[in-house]
Amino acid sequence: MTTAALGLTLGEPALERSVRDGLASVETRLRAAVHQADPLADDASRHLVHAGGKRVRPMLALLAAHFGDPSRPEILDAAVVVELTHLASLYHDDVMDSAPMRRGAPSAHQVWGNTVAILTGDLLFARASTIVAGLGVEAVRIQATTFERLCLGQLHETVGPRDGEDPVAHYVQVLADKTGSLIATSARFGAMFAGCDEDVLDVLIRYGERVGVAFQLADDVIDLVSDGSVSGKTPGTDLREGVPTLPVLLVRRQAAEQKDAASRALVDLLVGDLSDDATLARTVALLREHPATERARAEAERWSAEAVTALDKLPSGPARKALQAFAEAVVDRSS
Repeated sequence: MTTAALGLTLGEPALERSVRDGLASVETRLRAAVHQADPLADDASRHLVHAGGKRVRPMLALLAAHFGDPSRPEILDAAVVVELTHLASLYHDDVMDSAPMRRGAPSAHQVWGNTVAILTGDLLFARASTIVAGLGVEAVRIQATTFERLCLGQLHETVGPRDGEDPVAHYVQVLADKTGSLIATSARFGAMFAGCDEDVLDVLIRYGERVGVAFQLADDVIDLVSDGSVSGKTPGTDLREGVPTLPVLLVRRQAAEQKDAASRALVDLLVGDLSDDATLARTVALLREHPATERARAEAERWSAEAVTALDKLPSGPARKALQAFAEAVVDRSS
């Protein structure tokens, strides 16, 4: 993976080279970290690593390290930890969502079944724990807290909002826990192991939480508007699995509050049977053209802008400009 996967140019050649070389080292370490002695466990563990990915979390760790000393060896270990944690969560998510594809390849549970996929995710969490244990007690505490939020986010997504709870606010909190927490930890680890002080860490945590939510909200829109051959995900997968993305929640709100006939008709489609490909494609097309999708895009841009604003307290320079460019790129991408 390079920064080009997000359409991101870091601007400063030395920074670009440093991050590119760091990502190459992370990739080598990542492939070594997922190796298992057991052939089945090895094949399953390597499945998503070999499928590729943007490596967003290690990239953020490497960028954040440039607010301190980016040459410290612990930074690469921390970057591997956050990517292993992310990969492990994907094995579990795909089982819970019954997602047929991941990164353009069949998801692990499609190949080996649910039990093997879940246990493979557990193996990767274990490998991440082994590596983070070598980074010290504070790193273990941060990793454990992040893992707790990942689990709570998945739990709250599964059970849905409580009676009387705003579904949109509930959904955003789910995104903050499932995505924002680990992205924030990625930036935090990079800066922490580069020797940055607490003021810098606080800014990067705030930035990471917000850019993480922006990233996932952008994914909601991508699920509707992108070409599946580009995104590696069948358009409308979230709709078919009943995942309440922001465009869907906004359509429901409009149907309830404005008594809008077109929105009510779309809600009826969304709660109906979307197993048929033609019905799914028609529903995706209608939702793509509904104002709710554009409002969801605007909401992603708002969270991205908040992430950029959070950077104001950091010293100016190539690393800050790169983080700003990253926040803008996550909402402008097509996959």
